[in-house]
Amino acid sequence: MAVDLVDPHDPHISKISHQSTKLEKRAPLVATALSLILAIIKLSVGIMSGSVALLASAVDSIMDMFVSVFNFLAIRLSDRSPDEQFPFGYGKIEALAATLEGLVVMGSGFFILYESIQKLIHKQNVTQIPLSVIVMLISIIIVGGLVLFLAYVVKRTNNMVIKADLLHYKTDLYSNGAVLLSLAIIYFTNWYWVDIVFGAAIGIYIIKEAYELVIEGSRVLLDVSLPHEEVAQIISLVKKDQDVTDFHFLKTRYAGKYKFVEMHVVLIPDILLLHAHRIADSIEEKIKLIDPRSKWHIMIHLDPYDDSSMHDV
Repeated sequence: MAVDLVDPHDPHISKISHQSTKLEKRAPLVATALSLILAIIKLSVGIMSGSVALLASAVDSIMDMFVSVFNFLAIRLSDRSPDEQFPFGYGKIEALAATLEGLVVMGSGFFILYESIQKLIHKQNVTQIPLSVIVMLISIIIVGGLVLFLAYVVKRTNNMVIKADLLHYKTDLYSNGAVLLSLAIIYFTNWYWVDIVFGAAIGIYIIKEAYELVIEGSRVLLDVSLPHEEVAQIISLVKKDQDVTDFHFLKTRYAGKYKFVEMHVVLIPDILLLHAHRIADSIEEKIKLIDPRSKWHIMIHLDPYDDSSMHDV
């Protein structure tokens, strides 16, 4: 697989990286502000109408607001440079935040399932339909705009925390849309069981999506390797180097913006140290070109022969 030869020191790349960082930090603040607006609207109408559903939705928006604040802090922390206490950086904070948010979203899914069962058991009817429709329409417009913005940020940055926030607000959007549709059906048909069916379906969908996010975050925390395509590119680069006779013990992992590579490369036994060092530097620079927007930590051990049978992997 060919490597896209992009200079990581190119001012254009640096500018894009800077813009991506600004987007990453701005996105949770936008989400926090919009969640606060939604919480105020739902809480005000819920108190005036006495609608328990709207009050519960207001509480959900307040929770969204606090989650977005947490995500903002996580992004700020993960962007800190490595220090003496954390020499490999703070990149795993993103995976930790995504995993925790996935668990929160999954809990919301189970709660929706529980509420659907309770409505089925107690045969609770929906009240204040016209007012609830208005609030849901406002909520859908606001959350829909937020989802589009977060999707744009994820496309530009591939940030795991923003991806978790996007999932969070997508579930809100789908939930609000399903509630609005069920309210319309109930209003025209009086089929109150529709609310239970829609609620259960939304709960199952939320649990499924949140589970995948938790698995992704957990894999990063457990040091999953780089994507298969990138590992294949690294192998191809090393094999093409005419000075390298063999290599082994290739290990990769990633955490946020940081990508880590370790390997042993075999050179001829009597090679000059200076020449060997230059070969290692050349391999490192080529690996960095695979993804110049990431921060790479590359450790290359130089061997005069293949010692893979003498060590544990």
